Amino acid sequence: MHKSLFYVLFIYTLFSSEIFSQNLRLNISGINDVETKIIDSLGYNQRHQNFTSIKTEVDSLRKYLNVIGYIENQLVKIKKENDSVFKAKLYLKQKFNTIYIYYSQNDIKTSLLNSISEDVTDNYFSINISAIENSLNFLNSELANYGDPFSKLKLSNIKKKDSINLKADLIVSANKIKRTIDDIKIVGYERFPKSFLKHYLKLKPSQVFDLANIEKKTEQLNNLRFANQVKSPEILFQEDSTSLYIYVEKSKSNTFDGFLGFGTNDETNKLEFDGFLNLKLVNNLNYGETFSLLYKSDEIDQDTFDASLELPYLFNSPIGLDLNLRIFKKDSSFTTVDQKARINYQINALHKVSTGISSIESRNLRSDTSIISLQDYTSNYFTISYEFLKPQFRNRLFPIKSNFYLETNFGSRTSSNIKTEQSLITLKAFNNFKLNRKNSIYLNIDASNLISDNYFENELLRFGGINSIRGFEENSLFASLFGVLNTEYRYRLSNSIYLHSITDFAYFENKTSNLKEKLFGFGFGFGILTNSGLLKFNYANGKTENQTFKLSNSKIHISLVAQF
Repeated sequence: MHKSLFYVLFIYTLFSSEIFSQNLRLNISGINDVETKIIDSLGYNQRHQNFTSIKTEVDSLRKYLNVIGYIENQLVKIKKENDSVFKAKLYLKQKFNTIYIYYSQNDIKTSLLNSISEDVTDNYFSINISAIENSLNFLNSELANYGDPFSKLKLSNIKKKDSINLKADLIVSANKIKRTIDDIKIVGYERFPKSFLKHYLKLKPSQVFDLANIEKKTEQLNNLRFANQVKSPEILFQEDSTSLYIYVEKSKSNTFDGFLGFGTNDETNKLEFDGFLNLKLVNNLNYGETFSLLYKSDEIDQDTFDASLELPYLFNSPIGLDLNLRIFKKDSSFTTVDQKARINYQINALHKVSTGISSIESRNLRSDTSIISLQDYTSNYFTISYEFLKPQFRNRLFPIKSNFYLETNFGSRTSSNIKTEQSLITLKAFNNFKLNRKNSIYLNIDASNLISDNYFENELLRFGGINSIRGFEENSLFASLFGVLNTEYRYRLSNSIYLHSITDFAYFENKTSNLKEKLFGFGFGFGILTNSGLLKFNYANGKTENQTFKLSNSKIHISLVAQF
C-alpha cells in the first residue's frame, strides 16, 4: 500500500513540475510606451520552461536590437512578478541608422565597395547599421575569391559621428602575396586529357585562387560526353603552395546507332527495307577525340558513306581540327564525294566557331552524257560555322537540351570549264521545352538553301526520313531549298519510357524541275531505355499538300542507340 502511494505521489510530482515549468511567462517593456511598442513589434518568445530560458531570450533580443541600430540598449532589470510571470525592462536609448566606414584603397578596391553601398568615396563608404554583418561577410568572401582565402575583416574605433550615425575604421588582415594555384591533380580519371583542363575548363597553374570561380568551371565537366564530376573540388593549403584536387570519372561515351525501316513501294506494292549504321567512338585514346562512321542504304537504291574525325586542342593549343569524308551514290546515276577540313575554336563549354574549306566532286555514271540535269562538276567552298550545344547527359532519354548550328559556304562550281559562283546556307536548331516533370514539347528546325544561277540534279540537297520529315523515304526528296519543322508532344511515363506525337511540316523548291511543294507528316512513336540502349519506334504517314492520306504511304522507323 505504501509502495503504491509512493508511485502515485512520484508521478503527480513529475507531471506537476513539468506543467509549472512550461507556464513561465515573460513580458518585456521599455522605459516608455514608445519603446514598448518597438519591442512588441520585434516579437519575442513569451513562454518559457525556466529562468535560464528567460535570460537567454532577453539576451537574444538585445543582440537583435544592436543589429538594427540600438547599440546602446541596456537591461534595466528582470523582476519576478509572481510564481509564473517575469518582467524585463530595457532602455533602448537612441537608434543609429548609418555607419560611415573609413578604409584604405590599398586594402580593398572601390569597385568592390560599390556592390554593397551607394555612397562610396575615396576614403569611406556608408551602409545601414543592420547591413554590417552581411556586408562584411560579402567583402571577406570576395577577398578570398581574389586569392586570399585567409583574409579577415573587422571594424575598430567605433564612435559616434553625430546623434544618429556612427563611424568606424575597416581593418583588413590580409596576406601581401595572393594565393595562386600551384598544382592541379585529377583524381579518379588520371588520364583525363590535360588540354581540356587548360582550354575547356580554363584552369591552369599560376592562376589567382578563386574558389567560387573554380567550382563554376569544374561544373562544366558534366557537359562533356566522356567524363563527369564526381564531387566538388577540394583545396589543400600549405604554407607556400596551393593544390587543387578535381574528382572526375570516365563515362561510357561510344555509341552505336542503327535503324531498320520498311514500307510499301508505290510502284511495285512490295515491302522494301532500308536502314543505316552509325558508329561514334569518343575519347578512346584519352585525347577527347571523336571518330564517326556512318553507312546508310536507302530503299530507293541510294548509298551513303560518311566518316569524320574531330581532334580538339591540337598540340595543347585552343585550336581543334575537323576532317570529314562523305561519299554518296545514287543507283547507277551519279556519285558525289565531299571532303571537308576545318579548324575550330571552343569559346567556352557551350559555344564553338569553325572555319575551313570544302571540296565536292561529282561524276555522272550514265552512259548517256546528253542528260543536262546530270553533269560532272567540282565545287570548292570556304565555310564558316557557329554552334551552340547545351547537353543534359544525366537525362538519358533526352541527353541534349538545346542545339543551334549555322553554317555558311561561299565558293564556286566548275563544270565543262564553266565557273559558277555559289553559296550554301544551312541552319539546324532544336530545343526541348519542359512543361513539367512528365510533359514536354520538342521543336526542331532543319533548313538549307543552295544559291546558284543554275542547278544540276546531282548537286541538289537531299532530305526526308527519320532524321528529317518523317513518313517519307530516306533521302528521297531533292531540293535547291528546303525547310523542315518537326514537332513532338512528349509524355514521360517513367524515367525509361516516353510516348510522343509526330507532326512534321516541310516546304521545298527544286529549281531543276520548277517544283514547289508542301509536305506533311503525322504519326506517333515511343522511346524505351533498355539495357542495350535507347530504342525508338516511329510510325508516320507522309503526304503532299494536294494528296489524300493513304495507309500505303505510312513508314515505320525503328532505331536503337546503344552506348558502350
